[in-house]
Amino acid sequence: MVNFKIEVIVLPVSDVDRAKDFYGKLGFREDVDYHGPNGFRLVHFTPPGSAASLLFGHGITAAEPGSAQGVHMVVDDIVAARDELVSRGVLVSEVYHDAGGVFHHAGRKDRVPGLQPERRSYGSFATFTDPDGNLFTLQEVTERHPGRITQVVYGSVAEVEQALRAAAIAHGKHEEELGHADAEWPAWYAAYMARAAGLES
Repeated sequence: MVNFKIEVIVLPVSDVDRAKDFYGKLGFREDVDYHGPNGFRLVHFTPPGSAASLLFGHGITAAEPGSAQGVHMVVDDIVAARDELVSRGVLVSEVYHDAGGVFHHAGRKDRVPGLQPERRSYGSFATFTDPDGNLFTLQEVTERHPGRITQVVYGSVAEVEQALRAAAIAHGKHEEELGHADAEWPAWYAAYMARAAGLES
């Protein structure tokens, strides 16, 4: 089957420069700020570690500013992620989980303060908005359900190097236990690096 990759989320905003300042303050990478004829403008930001980017501007959507209400950002430590956003001046809700335990309800319905009691993957949330009211939900995912991952994304070359070094050390111990060289080391490395990133291999 052909791959269908979601890579761009269009955000409706009323003030492009204000939105640009906000997402820059978050530490997201600015990829594009294009000015075209007749006031057309396109600004493109990518959150750290994300395969999808945020796009906003002037003349790119007829949606009402602030009407994007379902954008989820997956993090591996929701407490650390919330703390980082707060340190950057963002107003973020307290961490919460849902009484039903599967996914959060709309608005504040069945919202329970605090981390999911067993800190089960997919179960803890926090929210924040941009200046127009576009709503973002942080969701903590530490272990993926089987079959959910087809690619592993690292945020930088330094992260890849660190993962390779860790894999090399672990693989050395693996070969010691085997008692011989592991001819299938590429597959072992790939599985190890996926697990180390908190993902299923």
